[in-house]
Amino acid sequence: MHEPEKGLGPDDPRTVGGYEITGRLGEGGMGRVYQGRSPGGRLVAVKVARAELAADEGFRARFRSEIAAARQVGGFHTAQIVDADPDATPPWMVAAFVSGRDLGRTIAEDGPFGEGALYALGAGLAEALMAIHACGVVHRDLKPGNVIMSDDGPRVLDFGIARALHDTRLTHTGSVIGTAGFLAPEQIEQAAVGPACDVFALGALLVHAAGGSAFGEGPAMSLLYRAVHSEPDLSAVPEALRTLVGSCLAKNPADRPTAPGLLAELGARAPAPVPAPVPVPPPGPAPDPAVIASPKALAPPATDPRPSPVPSTAVAPPEATVFAADFGRKLTRLFRPLTGALFAALVTLVAWQPDSDVYNSVQLFRLGAPMALAACVVRVVTTLARPHTVTVEMSGLTVRSRRAAHKDDAFVTIPWADVITAGRPPVPKGPNVQLLLRMRWGAPLPLPREGVEPRYPDWVTVTVPRPIGTTTTTLRGQLRQAIVRCAPHVHVGYL
Repeated sequence: MHEPEKGLGPDDPRTVGGYEITGRLGEGGMGRVYQGRSPGGRLVAVKVARAELAADEGFRARFRSEIAAARQVGGFHTAQIVDADPDATPPWMVAAFVSGRDLGRTIAEDGPFGEGALYALGAGLAEALMAIHACGVVHRDLKPGNVIMSDDGPRVLDFGIARALHDTRLTHTGSVIGTAGFLAPEQIEQAAVGPACDVFALGALLVHAAGGSAFGEGPAMSLLYRAVHSEPDLSAVPEALRTLVGSCLAKNPADRPTAPGLLAELGARAPAPVPAPVPVPPPGPAPDPAVIASPKALAPPATDPRPSPVPSTAVAPPEATVFAADFGRKLTRLFRPLTGALFAALVTLVAWQPDSDVYNSVQLFRLGAPMALAACVVRVVTTLARPHTVTVEMSGLTVRSRRAAHKDDAFVTIPWADVITAGRPPVPKGPNVQLLLRMRWGAPLPLPREGVEPRYPDWVTVTVPRPIGTTTTTLRGQLRQAIVRCAPHVHVGYL
């Protein structure tokens, strides 16, 4: 995300979701990307969808998938998603600002990459793809505009069409999503798509960075045809890299190397980064011998006989936050008395009926109304009464169940030391707030319990009960504050 190139026009927003818009970074098929500032003054990148696309439910589904995919990939490979609202009009998403130029602009301004720079670029992209594919995500639109050359290496951005592996819910027959010249043959032919299509795009990127074009220039349909039926042009690639780049551009996905294999081969030849020189302060003036020799200079400094106050460094630990549906528990206490009263009223109505063997419609209504009301009350009580509570404290996140069959199953604690990130599941279920925790590699997963659902290999979903009268937005804010206060090392994403 480079510096803003364009000023704001009359149709550009000035604020989006509380973020001040300061300039436009670019524009793509899904919408515009702006540079903005958070309420605290941090630089952010704000992506706003096109207004004409916001009415398309299929587009909103793809936008939600973009947010879910981008939240899974972290570290220095991409920009973290800090906020989003896929249900707004139009939908928007906010990511951490990454300073630098995109790969296309870097090549246009600085010229083609040399052999050593190509090895470093390929190793950085392979490392990014390895992290992306490890999360079960395929980018599907890796191109120069989606690679930012930051100070610490290339970063892969814009998961506008990324999809989780084996997710075919958003597939549309006859549509090709991506950029011509960097699309793999299986994407063009609407075949099964996997991580190998990103490796194909990486090979095309290296040819582009070397100053060439794998499938030439011309209309998009010509580029798509050549990608399927013609061999790539590798004349601009250095001789030492041609075999590896050619394998990346193989027509058969099975013949292409994997991202870990590319990283092992490219990383071994990539030049080591040169550390920045540490500035050395200039030597100060030599001390005056007369001052050193004076008795006053040799005398120890005078000390104050009064004891200096010692500032208190003790900080009270944050208090535990309990999330429970208190109003639901009150309804649970009233359930039995209320049901008994309704049953007594029903018996009384039956006893007061006239001596007749046939009831008319009014009498049947009088008999059925209390029963219907009782059924509604039972439904409300079973829906609103929460069988468990969630406590966020310093040691971890504890889920306590009041309906446990055994005493040992009454609670489960997930230590914060085993948690890396916390966020929202891609598809939340039910009226409650669900918290998706990513555990560190090798950490034991809790057993399935009330409110706790482990997901192999390193995910845990915790259902947080929502009290009556509290909106889900308010509950998510309270949950975020509690986690940040008790576990500052855990990255809290979009809730």
